[in-house]
Amino acid sequence: MTRIVTKAGAARFSANLGFLWTDLPLPARIRAAASAGFDAVEFHDDAQTTDPALLRDTLSETALPVCSLNTRMGASAGCAALPGQEDQARRDIDAALGVARAIGAAAVHVLAGRSDGDNASRSAYLRALRHALDAGEQTILIEPLSRAAMPGYYLQDLAQALGILQEIAHPRLKLLFDCYHIAMEGHDVAAQFAQHAARIGHVQIASVPGRNEPGTGDRLDYARLLPQMRRAGYAGAFGCEYRPVTRVEAGLGWRATLQEALHD
Repeated sequence: MTRIVTKAGAARFSANLGFLWTDLPLPARIRAAASAGFDAVEFHDDAQTTDPALLRDTLSETALPVCSLNTRMGASAGCAALPGQEDQARRDIDAALGVARAIGAAAVHVLAGRSDGDNASRSAYLRALRHALDAGEQTILIEPLSRAAMPGYYLQDLAQALGILQEIAHPRLKLLFDCYHIAMEGHDVAAQFAQHAARIGHVQIASVPGRNEPGTGDRLDYARLLPQMRRAGYAGAFGCEYRPVTRVEAGLGWRATLQEALHD
């Protein structure tokens, strides 16, 4: 499994460029992340509509690794669990894997889409995930999205996601553990992470319930939570998928706080 690994125990924070600096073209967002001191980047589906050679050059210039990117999102937030769209789902997966190979992305998040959640949706999603695992070498991520953030999304329940991981039972199929979504569904984030740490391929953070910078009116204590994740064996980057209250650069005080907590 490919994974972004910390250097000498240092904190690693990945700028999610689907949420940060969204007023800029993707290469400029990468440069902004490097200038702001982030250690890595991750994308939504912008990479599939950006010249891969330009992305490679920008990533080389900034020396930032790419943690993950999404399959095509579209109006339905993906389509891998939508019966009747199997061919489109495979095309989306192949396109995302192609970009991931071209730019060295460690993982691809296969979005399920909005669906009524019946057995046909589950079967379609399982087939799409098996195709993704067969078609590339990247880690394949699945992410339960909270009802508050994504009403009608097929994969909303943590137990449902864990059941899919268990059924497919492939070492490169992992859970994208977004602390915001897990908390918004009423789960104890620390307890769920500790229980399922071996199945987690990437972690994302944001404040709860606002989905702003960590620590902004936050129900989660990330200064306690992130060191617990390290002790549980998580060595990857923490994806910063939050909505800045103002300018990104103006709200980065949380990062020094969490770096200090991780180094204690």
